[in-house]
Amino acid sequence: MTKHQMSFACIYVPEFPVEALLRNAPELRQQGVAVLDGTPPLLTVIAANTRAQQAGIEVGMTKLQAEACPGVTLRRRSLDQENAAHDALLDCAYGFSPRVEDTNQRSPGNNQPGGTIILDVAGLDRLLGPPAKIARNLSGSVTKMGLAANIAIAASPDAAMHLARGFPGITVSAPGTEAKRLAPLPVHLLEPQPEMLETLERWGIRNFGALAVLPKVALSQRLGQEGLRLQKLAQGRAERTLIPAEPALKFEEALELEDAIELLEPLAFVLNRLLEQICVRLMARALATNELRLTLEVTGHEDQPAEEQVASRAVHQRSLQFPVPMQDSRTFLKLLQLDLAAHPPSGPVKKIAIAAEAVPPRFAQSGLFLPRGPAPERLELTLARIRGITGDDRVGSAELLDTHAPEAFRMRPFHAGNEKREKRTYSSKTAMSGAPTSMITYTPKPEFQRTAMRIFRPPLPTRVHTKQGAPVRVFLRGQPHQVTAVAGPWRKSGGWWSEQSWTRDEWDLELRAEQTAPMLVRVYRDLSSAKWFVEGSFD
Repeated sequence: MTKHQMSFACIYVPEFPVEALLRNAPELRQQGVAVLDGTPPLLTVIAANTRAQQAGIEVGMTKLQAEACPGVTLRRRSLDQENAAHDALLDCAYGFSPRVEDTNQRSPGNNQPGGTIILDVAGLDRLLGPPAKIARNLSGSVTKMGLAANIAIAASPDAAMHLARGFPGITVSAPGTEAKRLAPLPVHLLEPQPEMLETLERWGIRNFGALAVLPKVALSQRLGQEGLRLQKLAQGRAERTLIPAEPALKFEEALELEDAIELLEPLAFVLNRLLEQICVRLMARALATNELRLTLEVTGHEDQPAEEQVASRAVHQRSLQFPVPMQDSRTFLKLLQLDLAAHPPSGPVKKIAIAAEAVPPRFAQSGLFLPRGPAPERLELTLARIRGITGDDRVGSAELLDTHAPEAFRMRPFHAGNEKREKRTYSSKTAMSGAPTSMITYTPKPEFQRTAMRIFRPPLPTRVHTKQGAPVRVFLRGQPHQVTAVAGPWRKSGGWWSEQSWTRDEWDLELRAEQTAPMLVRVYRDLSSAKWFVEGSFD
Protein backbone atom coordinates (compact mmCIF):
# COMPACT_ATOMS: atom_id res chain seq x y z
CA MET A 1 0.00 0.00 0.00
CA THR A 2 1.36 3.40 -0.96
CA LYS A 3 0.47 6.61 0.74
CA HIS A 4 -2.05 7.81 -1.83
CA GLN A 5 -3.89 4.47 -2.21
CA MET A 6 -7.10 3.75 -0.36
CA SER A 7 -7.50 0.42 1.37
CA PHE A 8 -10.53 -1.06 3.09
CA ALA A 9 -11.11 -4.21 5.07
CA CYS A 10 -14.38 -6.07 5.51
CA ILE A 11 -15.38 -8.38 8.35
CA TYR A 12 -18.18 -10.71 7.30
CA VAL A 13 -19.74 -13.34 9.55
CA PRO A 14 -21.53 -16.04 7.52
CA GLU A 15 -24.78 -17.35 8.99
CA PHE A 16 -24.74 -14.58 11.56
CA PRO A 17 -27.72 -15.80 13.69
CA VAL A 18 -25.98 -19.18 14.09
CA GLU A 19 -22.65 -17.58 14.98
CA ALA A 20 -24.32 -15.34 17.55
CA LEU A 21 -25.67 -18.43 19.30
CA LEU A 22 -22.43 -20.41 19.01
CA ARG A 23 -20.57 -17.49 20.59
CA ASN A 24 -22.23 -18.42 23.90
CA ALA A 25 -22.26 -22.17 23.19
CA PRO A 26 -18.86 -23.06 21.65
CA GLU A 27 -19.41 -26.73 22.51
CA LEU A 28 -21.92 -26.87 19.61
CA ARG A 29 -19.41 -25.82 16.93
CA GLN A 30 -18.70 -29.42 15.98
CA GLN A 31 -22.41 -30.11 15.51
CA GLY A 32 -25.01 -29.10 12.99
CA VAL A 33 -26.97 -26.08 14.28
CA ALA A 34 -30.02 -24.44 12.73
CA VAL A 35 -31.79 -21.30 13.97
CA LEU A 36 -35.58 -21.04 14.01
CA ASP A 37 -37.64 -17.88 13.99
CA GLY A 38 -41.30 -17.02 13.85
CA THR A 39 -44.38 -17.40 16.01
CA PRO A 40 -45.12 -20.89 17.34
CA PRO A 41 -46.19 -23.21 15.87
CA LEU A 42 -45.10 -21.58 12.57
CA LEU A 43 -41.35 -21.76 13.18
CA THR A 44 -39.06 -21.83 10.15
CA VAL A 45 -35.30 -22.16 9.62
CA ILE A 46 -33.62 -18.79 8.92
CA ALA A 47 -29.96 -19.89 9.14
CA ALA A 48 -27.89 -23.07 9.41
CA ASN A 49 -24.20 -23.80 9.63
CA THR A 50 -22.30 -25.99 7.16
CA ARG A 51 -22.78 -29.24 9.09
CA ALA A 52 -26.52 -28.65 9.32
CA GLN A 53 -26.72 -27.94 5.58
CA GLN A 54 -24.84 -31.16 4.89
CA ALA A 55 -27.42 -32.98 7.01
CA GLY A 56 -30.19 -31.68 4.73
CA ILE A 57 -31.25 -28.47 6.44
CA GLU A 58 -32.40 -25.70 4.11
CA VAL A 59 -33.47 -22.15 4.84
CA GLY A 60 -37.27 -21.93 4.90
CA MET A 61 -37.86 -25.40 6.32
CA THR A 62 -40.48 -25.73 9.03
CA LYS A 63 -39.52 -26.98 12.46
CA LEU A 64 -41.19 -30.32 11.79
CA GLN A 65 -39.17 -30.80 8.61
CA ALA A 66 -35.93 -29.79 10.34
CA GLU A 67 -36.50 -32.23 13.17
CA ALA A 68 -36.49 -35.04 10.60
CA CYS A 69 -32.81 -34.32 9.81
CA PRO A 70 -30.60 -36.39 12.14
CA GLY A 71 -27.80 -34.89 14.19
CA VAL A 72 -28.99 -31.28 13.97
CA THR A 73 -29.51 -29.04 17.01
CA LEU A 74 -32.40 -26.58 16.67
CA ARG A 75 -32.31 -23.31 18.58
CA ARG A 76 -34.63 -20.33 18.71
CA ARG A 77 -33.32 -17.04 17.42
CA SER A 78 -32.00 -14.64 20.08
CA LEU A 79 -31.98 -10.96 19.15
CA ASP A 80 -30.15 -10.13 22.39
CA GLN A 81 -27.26 -12.39 21.45
CA GLU A 82 -27.22 -11.05 17.88
CA ASN A 83 -27.06 -7.47 19.13
CA ALA A 84 -24.22 -8.38 21.51
CA ALA A 85 -22.31 -10.15 18.70
CA HIS A 86 -22.86 -7.16 16.43
CA ASP A 87 -21.50 -4.79 19.10
CA ALA A 88 -18.53 -7.12 19.56
CA LEU A 89 -17.73 -6.83 15.84
CA LEU A 90 -17.83 -3.05 16.12
CA ASP A 91 -15.52 -3.15 19.14
CA CYS A 92 -13.11 -5.32 17.17
CA ALA A 93 -13.15 -2.92 14.19
CA TYR A 94 -12.69 0.19 16.35
CA GLY A 95 -9.64 -1.47 17.86
CA PHE A 96 -7.98 -1.09 14.43
CA SER A 97 -9.45 2.03 12.84
CA PRO A 98 -11.54 5.07 13.86
CA ARG A 99 -13.40 4.99 10.51
CA VAL A 100 -15.84 2.08 10.66
CA GLU A 101 -19.00 1.54 8.63
CA ASP A 102 -21.85 -0.57 9.97
CA THR A 103 -23.56 -1.87 6.82
CA ASN A 104 -26.30 -3.78 8.67
CA GLN A 105 -27.69 -4.87 5.32
CA ARG A 106 -30.44 -7.42 4.78
CA SER A 107 -30.16 -9.47 1.64
CA PRO A 108 -33.39 -10.71 0.01
CA GLY A 109 -34.40 -13.97 1.62
CA ASN A 110 -31.53 -13.81 4.10
CA ASN A 111 -32.23 -12.37 7.54
CA GLN A 112 -28.74 -11.60 8.86
CA PRO A 113 -28.53 -8.15 10.45
CA GLY A 114 -25.21 -6.86 11.65
CA GLY A 115 -22.95 -9.47 10.05
CA THR A 116 -20.90 -7.11 7.86
CA ILE A 117 -18.50 -4.41 9.06
CA ILE A 118 -16.23 -2.31 6.80
CA LEU A 119 -13.27 -0.30 8.09
CA ASP A 120 -10.67 1.99 6.58
CA VAL A 121 -7.21 0.45 7.02
CA ALA A 122 -5.23 2.92 4.92
CA GLY A 123 -1.95 3.77 6.67
CA LEU A 124 -2.05 0.82 9.09
CA ASP A 125 0.83 -0.78 7.20
CA ARG A 126 3.22 1.50 9.11
CA LEU A 127 1.95 0.10 12.40
CA LEU A 128 0.91 -3.47 11.68
CA GLY A 129 2.73 -4.42 8.50
CA PRO A 130 1.50 -5.48 5.04
CA PRO A 131 -2.21 -6.06 4.24
CA ALA A 132 -1.93 -9.82 4.74
CA LYS A 133 -0.70 -9.30 8.32
CA ILE A 134 -3.45 -6.74 8.99
CA ALA A 135 -6.01 -9.29 7.80
CA ARG A 136 -4.54 -11.98 10.08
CA ASN A 137 -4.64 -9.62 13.06
CA LEU A 138 -8.24 -8.78 12.28
CA SER A 139 -9.13 -12.45 12.04
CA GLY A 140 -7.44 -13.17 15.36
CA SER A 141 -9.29 -10.33 17.05
CA VAL A 142 -12.65 -11.57 15.74
CA THR A 143 -11.82 -15.08 16.94
CA LYS A 144 -11.19 -13.72 20.44
CA MET A 145 -14.71 -12.29 20.29
CA GLY A 146 -16.00 -15.85 19.85
CA LEU A 147 -16.99 -15.47 16.19
CA ALA A 148 -15.83 -17.07 12.92
CA ALA A 149 -15.57 -14.50 10.13
CA ASN A 150 -14.24 -13.98 6.63
CA ILE A 151 -11.75 -11.11 6.21
CA ALA A 152 -11.05 -9.35 2.91
CA ILE A 153 -8.93 -6.31 2.01
CA ALA A 154 -9.35 -4.39 -1.24
CA ALA A 155 -9.05 -0.88 -2.68
CA SER A 156 -12.78 -0.06 -2.36
CA PRO A 157 -15.37 -0.78 0.34
CA ASP A 158 -17.74 -2.70 -1.96
CA ALA A 159 -14.98 -4.83 -3.45
CA ALA A 160 -13.79 -5.79 0.04
CA MET A 161 -17.38 -6.60 1.08
CA HIS A 162 -18.04 -8.85 -1.92
CA LEU A 163 -14.72 -10.64 -1.51
CA ALA A 164 -15.46 -11.30 2.16
CA ARG A 165 -18.94 -12.60 1.33
CA GLY A 166 -17.72 -14.75 -1.54
CA PHE A 167 -14.49 -16.34 -0.28
CA PRO A 168 -13.95 -18.09 3.09
CA GLY A 169 -11.05 -17.21 5.35
CA ILE A 170 -8.70 -14.35 4.49
CA THR A 171 -8.62 -12.70 1.05
CA VAL A 172 -6.26 -9.87 0.10
CA SER A 173 -6.61 -8.23 -3.31
CA ALA A 174 -3.69 -6.21 -4.64
CA PRO A 175 -4.58 -2.84 -6.20
CA GLY A 176 -5.79 -3.31 -9.78
CA THR A 177 -6.63 -7.02 -9.42
CA GLU A 178 -10.14 -6.62 -7.98
CA ALA A 179 -11.93 -7.56 -11.24
CA LYS A 180 -9.93 -10.77 -11.56
CA ARG A 181 -10.53 -11.79 -7.93
CA LEU A 182 -14.25 -10.99 -8.10
CA ALA A 183 -14.87 -12.73 -11.45
CA PRO A 184 -15.85 -16.23 -10.15
CA LEU A 185 -18.34 -14.93 -7.55
CA PRO A 186 -22.07 -15.64 -8.17
CA VAL A 187 -24.01 -12.64 -9.38
CA HIS A 188 -26.62 -12.85 -6.62
CA LEU A 189 -24.02 -11.44 -4.19
CA LEU A 190 -24.61 -8.07 -5.89
CA GLU A 191 -28.13 -8.18 -4.42
CA PRO A 192 -29.98 -7.05 -7.56
CA GLN A 193 -33.76 -6.77 -7.69
CA PRO A 194 -35.49 -10.14 -8.20
CA GLU A 195 -36.68 -9.14 -11.68
CA MET A 196 -33.18 -8.04 -12.71
CA LEU A 197 -31.65 -11.21 -11.27
CA GLU A 198 -34.10 -13.28 -13.28
CA THR A 199 -33.18 -11.34 -16.43
CA LEU A 200 -29.46 -11.95 -15.87
CA GLU A 201 -30.15 -15.64 -15.34
CA ARG A 202 -32.00 -15.81 -18.67
CA TRP A 203 -29.02 -14.13 -20.34
CA GLY A 204 -26.69 -16.70 -18.84
CA ILE A 205 -24.94 -14.12 -16.62
CA ARG A 206 -24.20 -16.11 -13.50
CA ASN A 207 -20.98 -14.59 -12.12
CA PHE A 208 -19.24 -11.26 -11.74
CA GLY A 209 -16.88 -11.89 -14.64
CA ALA A 210 -19.69 -12.43 -17.16
CA LEU A 211 -21.41 -9.22 -16.07
CA ALA A 212 -18.17 -7.22 -16.12
CA VAL A 213 -17.51 -7.84 -19.85
CA LEU A 214 -20.97 -6.89 -21.14
CA PRO A 215 -21.09 -3.84 -23.47
CA LYS A 216 -21.94 -0.74 -21.48
CA VAL A 217 -24.28 0.80 -24.07
CA ALA A 218 -26.31 -2.36 -24.58
CA LEU A 219 -26.43 -2.98 -20.83
CA SER A 220 -27.61 0.58 -20.19
CA GLN A 221 -30.32 0.29 -22.86
CA ARG A 222 -31.73 -2.88 -21.31
CA LEU A 223 -31.14 -2.45 -17.56
CA GLY A 224 -30.62 1.30 -17.20
CA GLN A 225 -28.37 2.98 -14.65
CA GLU A 226 -28.93 0.20 -12.17
CA GLY A 227 -27.34 -2.24 -14.60
CA LEU A 228 -24.29 0.02 -14.99
CA ARG A 229 -23.98 0.30 -11.22
CA LEU A 230 -24.02 -3.49 -10.85
CA GLN A 231 -21.39 -3.79 -13.59
CA LYS A 232 -19.07 -1.37 -11.78
CA LEU A 233 -19.50 -3.41 -8.62
CA ALA A 234 -18.68 -6.60 -10.55
CA GLN A 235 -15.54 -4.95 -11.95
CA GLY A 236 -14.47 -3.68 -8.53
CA ARG A 237 -14.41 -0.10 -9.82
CA ALA A 238 -17.30 1.31 -7.77
CA GLU A 239 -16.12 4.18 -5.59
CA ARG A 240 -18.00 5.68 -2.72
CA THR A 241 -17.38 7.42 0.57
CA LEU A 242 -17.28 5.31 3.70
CA ILE A 243 -20.15 6.17 6.04
CA PRO A 244 -18.66 6.08 9.57
CA ALA A 245 -20.83 4.67 12.32
CA GLU A 246 -21.27 6.33 15.69
CA PRO A 247 -18.88 4.63 18.14
CA ALA A 248 -21.40 3.82 20.86
CA LEU A 249 -19.84 2.48 24.06
CA LYS A 250 -22.33 -0.28 24.86
CA PHE A 251 -21.00 -3.34 26.62
CA GLU A 252 -23.85 -5.73 27.29
CA GLU A 253 -24.11 -9.49 27.04
CA ALA A 254 -27.30 -11.52 27.39
CA LEU A 255 -28.16 -15.21 27.24
CA GLU A 256 -31.53 -16.95 27.37
CA LEU A 257 -31.15 -20.51 28.63
CA GLU A 258 -32.87 -23.56 27.20
CA ASP A 259 -33.34 -24.97 30.72
CA ALA A 260 -33.58 -22.89 33.88
CA ILE A 261 -30.63 -23.06 36.31
CA GLU A 262 -31.38 -23.56 39.99
CA LEU A 263 -27.89 -23.88 41.54
CA LEU A 264 -25.24 -21.19 41.81
CA GLU A 265 -22.38 -23.42 40.59
CA PRO A 266 -23.75 -24.01 37.05
CA LEU A 267 -24.91 -20.38 36.99
CA ALA A 268 -21.31 -19.29 37.68
CA PHE A 269 -20.17 -21.32 34.66
CA VAL A 270 -22.49 -19.32 32.39
CA LEU A 271 -21.58 -16.02 34.07
CA ASN A 272 -17.89 -16.72 33.46
CA ARG A 273 -18.49 -17.02 29.72
CA LEU A 274 -20.41 -13.74 29.54
CA LEU A 275 -17.83 -11.92 31.68
CA GLU A 276 -14.97 -13.13 29.49
CA GLN A 277 -16.74 -11.76 26.44
CA ILE A 278 -17.28 -8.37 28.08
CA CYS A 279 -13.64 -8.16 29.18
CA VAL A 280 -12.38 -9.04 25.68
CA ARG A 281 -14.57 -6.29 24.22
CA LEU A 282 -13.36 -3.78 26.80
CA MET A 283 -9.73 -4.57 26.12
CA ALA A 284 -10.32 -4.26 22.37
CA ARG A 285 -11.41 -0.66 22.97
CA ALA A 286 -8.66 -0.02 25.58
CA LEU A 287 -11.28 0.49 28.30
CA ALA A 288 -12.15 -0.91 31.71
CA THR A 289 -15.21 -0.89 33.94
CA ASN A 290 -15.97 0.30 37.45
CA GLU A 291 -19.54 -1.02 37.62
CA LEU A 292 -21.26 -4.25 36.65
CA ARG A 293 -25.04 -4.62 36.48
CA LEU A 294 -26.45 -8.15 36.60
CA THR A 295 -30.07 -8.90 35.66
CA LEU A 296 -31.48 -12.38 36.19
CA GLU A 297 -34.92 -13.36 34.94
CA VAL A 298 -36.30 -15.82 37.48
CA THR A 299 -39.02 -18.31 36.61
CA GLY A 300 -41.03 -20.90 38.52
CA HIS A 301 -39.85 -24.41 39.36
CA GLU A 302 -40.07 -27.21 36.83
CA ASP A 303 -42.75 -29.08 38.81
CA GLN A 304 -45.13 -26.14 38.32
CA PRO A 305 -47.43 -25.94 35.29
CA ALA A 306 -46.15 -23.88 32.35
CA GLU A 307 -48.76 -21.18 32.93
CA GLU A 308 -47.69 -20.76 36.56
CA GLN A 309 -44.01 -20.65 35.56
CA VAL A 310 -44.66 -17.76 33.17
CA ALA A 311 -46.83 -15.95 35.73
CA SER A 312 -44.18 -16.30 38.46
CA ARG A 313 -41.39 -14.76 36.40
CA ALA A 314 -39.53 -12.01 38.24
CA VAL A 315 -36.37 -9.97 37.80
CA HIS A 316 -33.43 -10.19 40.20
CA GLN A 317 -31.02 -7.27 39.78
CA ARG A 318 -27.64 -6.70 41.40
CA SER A 319 -25.11 -3.92 40.90
CA LEU A 320 -21.42 -4.10 41.81
CA GLN A 321 -19.31 -0.95 41.99
CA PHE A 322 -15.53 -1.12 42.14
CA PRO A 323 -13.15 1.42 43.70
CA VAL A 324 -10.89 1.36 40.61
CA PRO A 325 -11.49 0.41 36.95
CA MET A 326 -10.76 -3.27 36.30
CA GLN A 327 -10.63 -5.72 33.36
CA ASP A 328 -10.17 -9.08 35.10
CA SER A 329 -13.02 -11.51 34.36
CA ARG A 330 -11.94 -13.92 37.11
CA THR A 331 -12.19 -11.16 39.70
CA PHE A 332 -15.62 -10.16 38.39
CA LEU A 333 -16.81 -13.77 38.55
CA LYS A 334 -15.68 -14.27 42.14
CA LEU A 335 -17.30 -11.00 43.20
CA LEU A 336 -20.58 -12.00 41.55
CA GLN A 337 -20.42 -15.43 43.19
CA LEU A 338 -19.97 -13.89 46.63
CA ASP A 339 -22.74 -11.38 46.00
CA LEU A 340 -25.20 -14.00 44.73
CA ALA A 341 -24.35 -16.25 47.68
CA ALA A 342 -25.34 -13.39 50.01
CA HIS A 343 -28.32 -12.31 47.85
CA PRO A 344 -29.53 -15.41 45.96
CA PRO A 345 -32.32 -15.21 43.36
CA SER A 346 -35.77 -16.32 44.41
CA GLY A 347 -36.02 -19.16 41.89
CA PRO A 348 -34.48 -20.83 38.84
CA VAL A 349 -32.77 -18.49 36.39
CA LYS A 350 -34.03 -18.50 32.81
CA LYS A 351 -32.28 -15.45 31.34
CA ILE A 352 -29.02 -13.65 32.20
CA ALA A 353 -27.94 -10.14 31.20
CA ILE A 354 -24.72 -8.37 32.22
CA ALA A 355 -23.90 -4.73 31.46
CA ALA A 356 -20.59 -2.98 32.13
CA GLU A 357 -20.05 0.75 32.57
CA ALA A 358 -17.10 1.67 30.38
CA VAL A 359 -14.44 4.00 31.84
CA PRO A 360 -10.78 4.69 31.02
CA PRO A 361 -8.41 2.14 32.55
CA ARG A 362 -6.43 2.85 35.70
CA PHE A 363 -2.90 4.14 35.33
CA ALA A 364 -0.87 4.02 38.52
CA GLN A 365 2.83 4.41 39.24
CA SER A 366 4.14 3.50 42.65
CA GLY A 367 6.64 5.66 44.43
CA LEU A 368 10.26 4.56 44.29
CA PHE A 369 10.65 4.49 48.09
CA LEU A 370 7.07 3.60 49.04
CA PRO A 371 5.99 0.08 50.02
CA ARG A 372 3.87 -1.67 47.44
CA GLY A 373 0.25 -2.04 48.49
CA PRO A 374 -2.10 -4.92 47.71
CA ALA A 375 -3.54 -5.21 44.22
CA PRO A 376 -6.98 -3.53 44.03
CA GLU A 377 -8.53 -6.71 42.60
CA ARG A 378 -7.33 -8.86 45.51
CA LEU A 379 -8.31 -6.22 48.03
CA GLU A 380 -11.81 -6.02 46.57
CA LEU A 381 -12.17 -9.80 46.79
CA THR A 382 -11.08 -9.72 50.44
CA LEU A 383 -13.63 -7.01 51.21
CA ALA A 384 -16.33 -9.00 49.42
CA ARG A 385 -15.59 -12.04 51.56
CA ILE A 386 -15.75 -9.90 54.70
CA ARG A 387 -19.08 -8.46 53.55
CA GLY A 388 -20.40 -11.98 53.11
CA ILE A 389 -19.62 -12.70 56.78
CA THR A 390 -20.48 -9.39 58.48
CA GLY A 391 -23.02 -7.86 56.07
CA ASP A 392 -22.92 -5.09 53.48
CA ASP A 393 -23.51 -2.35 56.07
CA ARG A 394 -20.39 -3.18 58.09
CA VAL A 395 -17.66 -2.86 55.44
CA GLY A 396 -16.51 0.29 53.65
CA SER A 397 -15.69 3.86 54.57
CA ALA A 398 -17.69 5.73 57.19
CA GLU A 399 -19.83 8.61 55.95
CA LEU A 400 -21.36 11.08 58.39
CA LEU A 401 -25.07 11.74 58.04
CA ASP A 402 -26.58 15.21 58.01
CA THR A 403 -27.96 15.04 61.53
CA HIS A 404 -26.97 15.74 65.14
CA ALA A 405 -27.93 12.23 66.25
CA PRO A 406 -25.13 10.43 68.14
CA GLU A 407 -23.04 8.05 66.01
CA ALA A 408 -25.07 8.96 62.92
CA PHE A 409 -23.09 7.48 60.06
CA ARG A 410 -23.32 4.82 57.40
CA MET A 411 -20.84 2.64 55.58
CA ARG A 412 -20.24 3.41 51.92
CA PRO A 413 -18.23 1.36 49.40
CA PHE A 414 -14.66 2.41 48.85
CA HIS A 415 -14.09 4.66 45.86
CA ALA A 416 -10.84 5.98 44.47
CA GLY A 417 -10.75 9.72 44.97
CA ASN A 418 -8.32 12.33 43.83
CA GLU A 419 -5.61 12.93 46.37
CA LYS A 420 -5.79 16.42 47.73
CA ARG A 421 -2.36 17.84 47.59
CA GLU A 422 -1.15 20.68 49.74
CA LYS A 423 -1.62 23.96 47.94
CA ARG A 424 1.40 26.18 47.58
CA THR A 425 1.25 29.94 47.70
CA TYR A 426 3.56 31.71 45.31
CA SER A 427 4.41 35.41 45.30
CA SER A 428 6.55 37.43 42.91
CA LYS A 429 8.82 40.16 44.15
CA THR A 430 10.58 42.69 42.04
CA ALA A 431 14.09 43.71 43.02
CA MET A 432 14.69 47.31 44.02
CA SER A 433 17.38 47.68 41.36
CA GLY A 434 16.66 48.77 37.85
CA ALA A 435 17.00 45.26 36.41
CA PRO A 436 13.59 43.53 36.56
CA THR A 437 13.94 40.21 38.37
CA SER A 438 11.41 37.94 40.02
CA MET A 439 11.74 35.62 42.99
CA ILE A 440 9.27 32.84 43.76
CA THR A 441 8.84 32.07 47.42
CA TYR A 442 7.02 29.15 48.99
CA THR A 443 4.80 29.78 51.98
CA PRO A 444 4.16 26.53 53.86
CA LYS A 445 0.64 25.86 55.11
CA PRO A 446 0.43 26.42 58.87
CA GLU A 447 0.06 23.27 60.93
CA PHE A 448 -2.72 23.01 63.50
CA GLN A 449 -2.87 20.57 66.36
CA ARG A 450 -6.01 18.48 66.23
CA THR A 451 -7.53 16.33 68.92
CA ALA A 452 -9.13 13.03 68.00
CA MET A 453 -11.76 11.27 70.06
CA ARG A 454 -11.85 7.49 70.30
CA ILE A 455 -15.45 6.34 70.47
CA PHE A 456 -16.33 3.43 72.77
CA ARG A 457 -18.83 1.06 71.15
CA PRO A 458 -20.91 0.37 73.07
CA PRO A 459 -20.50 3.33 75.44
CA LEU A 460 -19.19 2.46 78.90
CA PRO A 461 -21.77 2.64 81.71
CA THR A 462 -20.47 4.64 84.66
CA ARG A 463 -21.43 6.28 87.96
CA VAL A 464 -21.09 10.05 88.28
CA HIS A 465 -21.29 12.24 91.40
CA THR A 466 -22.56 15.74 90.71
CA LYS A 467 -22.49 19.00 92.56
CA GLN A 468 -24.89 21.74 91.56
CA GLY A 469 -25.68 19.74 88.41
CA ALA A 470 -22.03 19.40 87.26
CA PRO A 471 -19.94 16.18 87.48
CA VAL A 472 -17.28 16.19 90.21
CA ARG A 473 -16.31 12.50 90.35
CA VAL A 474 -16.49 9.75 87.74
CA PHE A 475 -16.06 6.04 88.39
CA LEU A 476 -14.32 4.77 85.28
CA ARG A 477 -14.10 0.97 85.20
CA GLY A 478 -14.75 0.95 88.93
CA GLN A 479 -11.87 3.34 89.74
CA PRO A 480 -12.78 6.82 91.03
CA HIS A 481 -11.46 9.80 89.07
CA GLN A 482 -11.57 13.37 90.23
CA VAL A 483 -12.93 15.93 87.75
CA THR A 484 -10.41 18.78 87.47
CA ALA A 485 -11.92 20.63 84.48
CA VAL A 486 -15.44 20.75 83.08
CA ALA A 487 -16.90 21.96 79.75
CA GLY A 488 -20.63 21.71 79.19
CA PRO A 489 -23.34 20.70 79.38
CA TRP A 490 -24.58 20.57 75.78
CA ARG A 491 -28.06 19.28 75.39
CA LYS A 492 -28.86 17.29 72.28
CA SER A 493 -32.22 15.90 71.33
CA GLY A 494 -34.06 14.84 68.23
CA GLY A 495 -36.16 12.18 66.57
CA TRP A 496 -39.08 13.01 68.86
CA TRP A 497 -41.46 12.30 65.99
CA SER A 498 -40.27 8.68 65.69
CA GLU A 499 -39.61 5.67 67.88
CA GLN A 500 -35.85 6.36 67.78
CA SER A 501 -36.09 9.60 69.77
CA TRP A 502 -33.03 10.63 71.79
CA THR A 503 -32.18 13.34 74.32
CA ARG A 504 -29.06 13.73 76.44
CA ASP A 505 -26.65 16.17 78.12
CA GLU A 506 -22.93 15.99 77.24
CA TRP A 507 -19.79 17.08 79.14
CA ASP A 508 -16.12 17.15 78.26
CA LEU A 509 -14.16 16.35 81.43
CA GLU A 510 -10.54 16.24 82.53
CA LEU A 511 -10.08 13.36 84.96
CA ARG A 512 -7.28 12.64 87.39
CA ALA A 513 -6.70 9.56 89.48
CA GLU A 514 -3.97 8.56 91.88
CA GLN A 515 -0.65 7.78 90.21
CA THR A 516 -2.12 8.15 86.70
CA ALA A 517 -1.79 10.83 84.06
CA PRO A 518 -4.75 13.15 83.44
CA MET A 519 -7.15 12.13 80.67
CA LEU A 520 -9.86 13.84 78.67
CA VAL A 521 -13.18 12.06 78.21
CA ARG A 522 -16.68 12.82 77.04
CA VAL A 523 -19.55 11.68 79.22
CA TYR A 524 -23.26 12.07 78.74
CA ARG A 525 -26.43 11.52 80.66
CA ASP A 526 -29.36 9.86 78.92
CA LEU A 527 -32.29 11.96 80.11
CA SER A 528 -34.85 9.29 79.24
CA SER A 529 -33.22 6.69 81.53
CA ALA A 530 -31.19 9.02 83.81
CA LYS A 531 -28.11 6.83 83.26
CA TRP A 532 -24.52 7.99 82.71
CA PHE A 533 -22.16 6.76 80.00
CA VAL A 534 -18.60 7.43 78.87
CA GLU A 535 -18.78 7.97 75.12
CA GLY A 536 -15.07 8.23 74.33
CA SER A 537 -11.65 9.58 75.21
CA PHE A 538 -9.55 12.29 73.55
CA ASP A 539 -6.01 11.68 72.33
